[in-house]
Amino acid sequence: MPTATATRILVADDQSGVLEALRLLLKPEGYLVHTASSPAAVLAAVQGEDFDAALIDLNYARDTTSGAEGLDLLTRLQQTAASLPVIVMTAWGSIDLAVEAMRHGARDFVQKPWDNARLLATLRTQVELSRALRRGERLEAENRMLRGEASSTLLSEARAMQPVLDMIARVGPSDASVLITGESGVGKGVVARSLHEHSPRSPRAFVTVNTGGLTESLFESELFGHVKGAFTDARTDRTGRFEMADGGTLFLDEIANISLAQQARLLRVIETGEFERVGSSRTHRVNARILCATNAELRAESAAGRFREDLLFRLNTVEIHVPPIRERRDEIPALAAHFLAQHCTRYRKDIRGFEPQAIQALLAHQWPGNVRELDHSIERSVLMSTGPLIRAADLALKANRADGTASYDEMSLEDVERLLVQKALARHENNVSHAARALGLSRAALYRRMERYGL
Repeated sequence: MPTATATRILVADDQSGVLEALRLLLKPEGYLVHTASSPAAVLAAVQGEDFDAALIDLNYARDTTSGAEGLDLLTRLQQTAASLPVIVMTAWGSIDLAVEAMRHGARDFVQKPWDNARLLATLRTQVELSRALRRGERLEAENRMLRGEASSTLLSEARAMQPVLDMIARVGPSDASVLITGESGVGKGVVARSLHEHSPRSPRAFVTVNTGGLTESLFESELFGHVKGAFTDARTDRTGRFEMADGGTLFLDEIANISLAQQARLLRVIETGEFERVGSSRTHRVNARILCATNAELRAESAAGRFREDLLFRLNTVEIHVPPIRERRDEIPALAAHFLAQHCTRYRKDIRGFEPQAIQALLAHQWPGNVRELDHSIERSVLMSTGPLIRAADLALKANRADGTASYDEMSLEDVERLLVQKALARHENNVSHAARALGLSRAALYRRMERYGL
């Protein structure tokens, strides 16, 4: 017996034999089939029920082969159910007619007599894309309510992300310090913003600092500010990030990469809420909620003497771990659809979705750069695509070996550099200073490469 979550398919054709054949084909696949024999019946059905996809004929009147009825129906479906993926059927195999149907809003087409395997694969792909887009729209609306319109979108449908969402809902309204952990590119910054927007501090500032990118000489000036004349280039007074975040939230990213001396200065401000601008003896008081993020294991860093234990206790009142995208692959189609919509709007391109092979490539890829890498790949594919659908070739994803990387003879110079950076970071447990030294780079140069490659 069909459940409330059964996949609902609308099948439309003027021949009862075709409708019965499709019903017998689709029912064993778990689809709940609703049939219609005319354009009017199709429109009535979509106005009364929700469907995951529609499979419609282009001709209904006897001895008609022009496809005009089907094209008109597609236009009306775009007006009444624009998100419904429609696959058209035609017995005449006209490529021109199929192209015209795509222009009227069809997502794909099959030719009669159809190949069962191809029809099922096409339908399955369009159902998955439809559900991904709907999940994205629903989560977008939920996240706007959670964080406000100005915030970044947090797409989280996968089961692995449910503990993260539950923790945001429970901890967000408090003033507790939160340590957000996870690999590079998983969305730790988005989680931090979600915590801020879910708190009473949301009307106030959310201030982000990449602490790992601050040199020793700039650390105090950036965080605490300075007064005019405090050092050679201090031509005016400057407000620090702590002061900017007063009453709001201060997000300290890459917290594991600050030196022990910087950790001591940071600890004092977190404990007392007091600081002095560089070059001034006047004490300022701030009330800022502290959120931190790292891709390192801070407990191991603390045990090794590289991170102060007392600072760690102050930072991780609550810890939220964001899983890598390889542990939430069922979220990839929704994320890809979301990024596709963003970049199509940005670059003014009319791309409706992904070819089945492109979806397979997205699901098969290892995504060492996580969500950030996925975003960059979709952006590149939007720029490279010349058709209405993203192809696997547009994504330019390298074939994965057992360890999730491409062989060197298949890689570009940039790919090789990116892989070396990844391996150096992994070898040195994401300690940027140590990895930069091993690569013969300055820490700033390594950060530039990490930013370039979405790491």
